[in-house]
This record gives sequence, C-alpha cells and structure tokens, in this order.
Amino acid sequence: MNKVLVVTYYWPPSGGAGVQRWLKFSKYLPGFGWEPVILTVDPGYAAYPFTDNSLENEIIPDLKVYKTPASDFFKVYTSDRSRIPSAGFATGADDTLRAKVSRFIRGNIFIPDPRRGWNRFAFRKACEIIENEKIDHIITTSPPHSTQLIGLRLKKKYPAIKWIADLRDPWTDIYYYDKFYPTWISRKIDACYEKQVLQNADKIITVGRSLKELFASKIPGSEPRIEVIHNGYDDEDFTGLTSVNPELFTVSYIGTLSDLYPVKGLLDALKTVTESGKDFRLRFIGSVSEKQKEEILSSAGISRTEFIPYVAHHEAIKFMLESTLLLLIIPDHPG
Repeated sequence: MNKVLVVTYYWPPSGGAGVQRWLKFSKYLPGFGWEPVILTVDPGYAAYPFTDNSLENEIIPDLKVYKTPASDFFKVYTSDRSRIPSAGFATGADDTLRAKVSRFIRGNIFIPDPRRGWNRFAFRKACEIIENEKIDHIITTSPPHSTQLIGLRLKKKYPAIKWIADLRDPWTDIYYYDKFYPTWISRKIDACYEKQVLQNADKIITVGRSLKELFASKIPGSEPRIEVIHNGYDDEDFTGLTSVNPELFTVSYIGTLSDLYPVKGLLDALKTVTESGKDFRLRFIGSVSEKQKEEILSSAGISRTEFIPYVAHHEAIKFMLESTLLLLIIPDHPG
C-alpha cells in the first residue's frame, strides 16, 4: 500500500469544520490503496477555537499519528487558551483600540498567521517521517495557510516528492483579510507566499469551482494542476439515526455566526411569517456574536429563539435531524 504524509494543524481533539475533511479522508483512503500517516500539533501546544473530544473516536485503528510541540504566538494576545478565536480575531465585534492593535499585529507580524509557530517543529518531524517511512507523497491542508509553507519547504528539500496542497479557503482573498489592517508590504509578503505555494505544488485541490478559478487566476497555466474535491458527509455519521419532523416549525443554524454574516434577510422573512400569525422556533447551535444575538432577539423575540453553545459533532447532527429547515448563511463579501 502506498503511504501519504498528511500535514494538518487541525486534528482531534480539535473541533469545528476544519478538522472534518482530513479526519474523514484518512478513514477512507486505505480503501483506495493509500495508507495515511498524520503529522499534527500536540494538543497541549495547539490553539484550537473549539474542542470536540468525541472526534477522537473517529480515528481509524492503527493509524500512525505523529504530534509535535509548537511555539505559542497566541500568548501575545491572551493568556486564556480557552479564548483562542477562529478566523484569527477578525470576525468579532470588538472595535476597541486594543482589539484593533491586536488585529494589526496579527496581520503584519504573524504572516501568514500566528499558527506558524508550529512550522519549524513540524518540518523537522516531517523530514524524519519521510526518511523513516519511505514516503514520496505529502499533503498539506489549510487553513491555517502557514501549514502550506511546511509543504513548500519540504518540496525544496525533497524535489522528487509529490506534494499536494489542499486549500479549503481563500488565502489573501479571505472575506475578513482587511480586518487585519495589512500594510502594502505585508500584503506583498503574504501574496508572495501564496504564489510560491501555487507555483511549486505538484497538485492543488480545493473545495469548489469558484475557489479553483480564484487560485488559477493567480498563476497563469496552473489550472490543469488544480482539482476540486468538494466537502461532503460521512454516511456512517447517520447510522441508526432518523429524521424527526418537529411539531413546531423549527429553523436551525449550525456553525459560526459572526458580525460579517448578514441576517437581515432572514429576520425580514421571519417578521412576515410572524405577522401572518404563524409560529416558529429559531435555533442557533455554535458560536454567535453578541451583536448578532441582540439583533436576532430584538426581531424574532426571546420566546422563539434558542442559542446553544458549541456541541460535539454527533450532537450537531441530531439537531440537524430534529429540524424542519436548515439555514445556511455565508459572509457578506464582494466575491
């Protein structure tokens, strides 16, 4: 069986969307003749926005998982590791001077992101794994996009190795990028990193057609090397579960809802429903900003609205199956 080294910052007990893709791929790759070998950060050194210990039960037996320490650049911002934010501080409502300075430091000192503190440890361990395990294929997945710089460095040291860069989100075009107040030189450095990755990876995979077009536009002639592998779902997550049609019309949103996610259209629609005399329940499971909570409650009403903090993956699925309607909101962005 061929071996492939998968370099991923997010791995159980990390929770959230970012961990799902390669946790699930590692489960099914052996069925296609590939043995994954995982390189990740030691949880004791990791900066996870969410933790979901239940995902450790998803790791296939006998999977080799190597973990390394990391430098903690997040201590520049907070000593409370439970307050590590998602999206690098960019999606909250905090516009105090301190918050703006923190975002400026994030965008201009830690390029491409603060999780780069893992790179030197990961590179050293990756070299050891490549040589000991006789590996000639590697996959780096991001965000955090600093992980792609590990692949870039490995490709330079081992030119014969086949390197796949998996980009799950835009890099310098991410919807909150300007919230970091990057200077022109910071933008140039970050864009240079991005282009180096796109130029040197043997194959690039991403999650949708528009992202493929975006990355292809940056490097002329790169389109044939870029493939789309959509995010999906695991049938086994739904084994033994049945969908329940609740008596009260229930709209559920599962995930993060920051200030950059527009909710006005939803609230206007619910106002129309309310005026028609129909009742409903509006349920949010996950991280919702205080500003969004206030706006939703003032419009939909306390009695109709429920906010539930982040839950384990299997619990999130149960909430989905106990809903009349699932809601998807994406950030407001010109792209």
